[in-house]
Amino acid sequence: MEDRSRNLSLPTILDARPEPCAEDDTKPGNYFVSNYPPYSFWNAEDVRNAHAAFDRPPAAGTPLGLYVHIPFCRKRCHFCYFKVYTDKNATDVQSYLDSVARELELYARKPFLAGRKPTFIYFGGGTPSYISSDQLSRLVARMQALLPWEEAQEVAFECEPGTLTEGKLRVIKETGVTRLSLGIENFDDEILQANGRAHGAKQIDKAYDLARSLGFAQINIDLIAGMVGETEENWRECVAKTIAMSPESVTIYQMEVPYNTTIFKEMRIRGREVAPVASWRTKRDWVNYAFNELEHAGYTIGSAYTAVKDAARTKFLYRDLLWRGADMLGLGVASFSHAQGTHFQNEHEIDTYRRRVDAGELPILRALTPSSDDRLIRELVLQLKLGRVRSGYFLDKFGVDIGERFSQPIEKLRGDGFLTAEPDGLRLNREGLLQVDRLLPEFFRPEHRVSRRV
Repeated sequence: MEDRSRNLSLPTILDARPEPCAEDDTKPGNYFVSNYPPYSFWNAEDVRNAHAAFDRPPAAGTPLGLYVHIPFCRKRCHFCYFKVYTDKNATDVQSYLDSVARELELYARKPFLAGRKPTFIYFGGGTPSYISSDQLSRLVARMQALLPWEEAQEVAFECEPGTLTEGKLRVIKETGVTRLSLGIENFDDEILQANGRAHGAKQIDKAYDLARSLGFAQINIDLIAGMVGETEENWRECVAKTIAMSPESVTIYQMEVPYNTTIFKEMRIRGREVAPVASWRTKRDWVNYAFNELEHAGYTIGSAYTAVKDAARTKFLYRDLLWRGADMLGLGVASFSHAQGTHFQNEHEIDTYRRRVDAGELPILRALTPSSDDRLIRELVLQLKLGRVRSGYFLDKFGVDIGERFSQPIEKLRGDGFLTAEPDGLRLNREGLLQVDRLLPEFFRPEHRVSRRV
């Protein structure tokens, strides 16, 4: 990697002489566990259950979240596997945002939303900060007229540094955003370019300084360990730079190469089996280094991916409430939702999505209504990403002793040295936390362990 990093481009690195294939090398596929059962089990037949859920009043005390998908980017990153578009003009963007607002209008007529106000809102992408200030203001005004969020405890907004100006950041803050997440990923221009990122290093400092000067309550920095061309020296510099900036929270992901990424497509052309990124062991070591450095700087490790400066004040409700069964309404193309026990996803092509919404239809493509046992597994595996789960929570909510129900995977992970069974629950040690997504399928039902997770 040291020699190849002198000419950092994806084709150059892929065309280099292949290295021997080792068990710990990064190979194509989905590693990250974001839900359960896996998405490949969702189907068209269960869409009727989603419609039925909207016609029922909500269960008392269930928090409500709102997710808004903005699928536009200046460039498509080579590692990106989300539904994004880089070829849309301002008219296309506005037409899409109009459809998003109309989709919320359709839901607002349903008993499911009657009288409810969201606890959290999340603008994700794509790149939410890609749209203009005027487009954002108009979208938010239309949405708030239908579903007021003045009582929301968290409004999160993803940004690409190169799309931010002082004027746009002011508008973002005026919409009520409390958590501004900067998708930095790396601080080196050559590595950013090799991975297809649209922004450069200078834009990072400018965007962060502007956001800090405007007084956002929480600024989060995203990093990715193991990007194309990344070295240990570069990773340490990224960690040091992050700590010097002193954000309220830091999110670190380990690079994976799903099948619908540019990296995988280029690998397939060249007959490569191993992705041109760091091995899983190396990535875990790098994240462990980052966590240790962040802890020395006063941060607390809050999950397999996050560190926060002040654990008592810095929350991430989008994550924590979703992982405990909250309802969430996802708006936009390919968005995921959860309503009263049923999971569902919208149409995954923008033209089909808009056509259905504009015809007055809810644009749902597939859904799944999990069994009680599946819901138990979902909450257990997602909460294990926090590093610790309480037995009492699952006993109270599901009437299940997780120590008995999951005795086999618990014993396996204990024997492997990743997990400790405590009187009041389960705890992953640091080594287990660093590879939690690899371990979680041990808790899946057998028929769900062999499926692709998309």
